[in-house]
Amino acid sequence: MRNLLLGGLLAAASLPVAAQHHVAAATVKRVLNTLAADDMQGRATGQPGQLKAAEFLAGEFKRIGLEPLPGATGYLQEFPAYQTALTSTQATLNGVALPASQVFARTTQPTLNWTEKDDVAVLVLGPSDKVQAHFREIFRPEKNVLVVFDPVHAATFQSLVERYGQPQLRAEQAGSAVSSMWVLAPVPTSPVTFRVAATTTTTTQTLRNVVGYLPGREAAHAAEKVIFSGHYDHLGIIKPVAGDSIANGADDDASGTTAVVALAEYFKKRKDNARSLIFVAFTAEEIGGFGSKYFSRQLAPQELTAMFNIEMIGKPAKFGPNTAFITGYEKSNFGQLLQANLQGTKFKFEPDPYPEQNLFYRSDNATLALLGVPAHTISTDQIPTDKLYHSVDDEVSSLDVKNMTAVVEAIAQSARGIVAGSQTPTRVAPEKE
Repeated sequence: MRNLLLGGLLAAASLPVAAQHHVAAATVKRVLNTLAADDMQGRATGQPGQLKAAEFLAGEFKRIGLEPLPGATGYLQEFPAYQTALTSTQATLNGVALPASQVFARTTQPTLNWTEKDDVAVLVLGPSDKVQAHFREIFRPEKNVLVVFDPVHAATFQSLVERYGQPQLRAEQAGSAVSSMWVLAPVPTSPVTFRVAATTTTTTQTLRNVVGYLPGREAAHAAEKVIFSGHYDHLGIIKPVAGDSIANGADDDASGTTAVVALAEYFKKRKDNARSLIFVAFTAEEIGGFGSKYFSRQLAPQELTAMFNIEMIGKPAKFGPNTAFITGYEKSNFGQLLQANLQGTKFKFEPDPYPEQNLFYRSDNATLALLGVPAHTISTDQIPTDKLYHSVDDEVSSLDVKNMTAVVEAIAQSARGIVAGSQTPTRVAPEKE
């Protein structure tokens, strides 16, 4: 450990002296306020507000002077996602036809048509059963399942239908081969006979990452790539609270996306990046990380030197102002190298204080980290106690923009060795999530 840190300090000391540059506070304020404004409608994936945000970010990359990713014709990296909507349901249980309002299907298949003669499991939730204890069987069944909710559970049934009844986007066209159908009916006598059916329609949507590129300036390092990323999607329009239904996502993750823009501007002005730099705003992090997964498949992991993923830096960390934490700190020497470049400053990077939250695998760094890339998330959020997380109150007014700007500045300064090609973090041991 001491040798690794000493090596980082020596590398930092040997960095070339360049003109002093700082992250532009005006850019941070302007981009943050634009992304978190009400007219972005919470930037929900696939919704008009998110397209507006993507076009704004593409405009910022053009203003700064970034290039499209090699092989691309523009900044918008488009890819398909698939959405299945339930169009009809029918159910008869022990000879009794049920109203459509008491029948629901969770499926991506175009049609379902089951009877008791098919290979379908039956899960009966009687009056004394605890529904939550059976969530795995309901939501992640290993085979097709018919779930019978006794009328005692009517409120739970309706709540689950409301929650899961909205069409959900997915990355793969085929969807799951396993489905579940739910019916609200008195517990049937044994043996159970049934006929249940459902139909769906599937549509294709276009999702968009926003990607800019700054070519490396030294032939020996230009093929090595460093990624700066954040996700620009959020929840969109949600249940109103005091008349407000827009989940603006100022901290989550307009703050991180703003950092990406500010860092792109910073490094473009420096004109001293030996390695090639990729700046990316991911879509669909909130619904499964589809954007980062697609992006990762377009690159060769062995060419990726590091990933600075930036997630929720708008409020001071538990360690106080001028601090941030790095997820998976112990998985590479990435954090040590960053801190070595901050010697003599008042800023400190700390290891993730919330290991029980599994944050290393809950953001857009995860896909590349699983492939061995030193891909880490930098954050300040006190997530166990953050009352504004995923709410309509995640507004710019709740953030400490001065401290946020200091975090972005610290990332810029701490990244200089990796960007300059004089520091290379150790690889993350590949593992399964």
